[in-house]
Amino acid sequence: MDSMEVNKAAAAVLVAGIVFMVASLISDNLVKPVELKTSAIKIEGVGAPAAAPAAAKPVALPPIGPFLAKASAAAGEADVKKLCAACHTFNEGGHAGVGPNLYGVVGGPHAHMQGFNYSDAIKGKKGDWTFDALNEWLHSPSTYAPGTRMGFAGISSEKERADVIAYLNSNSAKPLPLPK
Repeated sequence: MDSMEVNKAAAAVLVAGIVFMVASLISDNLVKPVELKTSAIKIEGVGAPAAAPAAAKPVALPPIGPFLAKASAAAGEADVKKLCAACHTFNEGGHAGVGPNLYGVVGGPHAHMQGFNYSDAIKGKKGDWTFDALNEWLHSPSTYAPGTRMGFAGISSEKERADVIAYLNSNSAKPLPLPK
């Protein structure tokens, strides 16, 4: 390659750079962005940095009893395999995964599995896992126990929650009687 070809290549690179710079200067002068004083789209909780975020209002759940009376443990088992099995085990004496083993959880204390590192939110819950407590937990873990490490959004369907609770109840050496 002779020096004339090298000069042509260098000139092409320099001209391209100059054209890019001039185009940038022209476009900056033609288009002037305007800062909006108010947002064009209202998104609740955004745009008012001085305001404190609104506290989530607890949702009043319908009683789980009527749904449990019609619940299917078999459907609950299918739901559990789909929603929970990635993090939990369900066999008697099973090991903890990301979450604790859930064998015999219904009627047991909130932090029921010995040796599992529960969050302070769960350790602070008093009482046992009743049908109603499980209903609230499965609906929205972060509302039931703010600060929980469980990253599950919850189950919105009452029927599906009742099926899961029926399965968890049946998955025990001493299942509790379901409401009539």
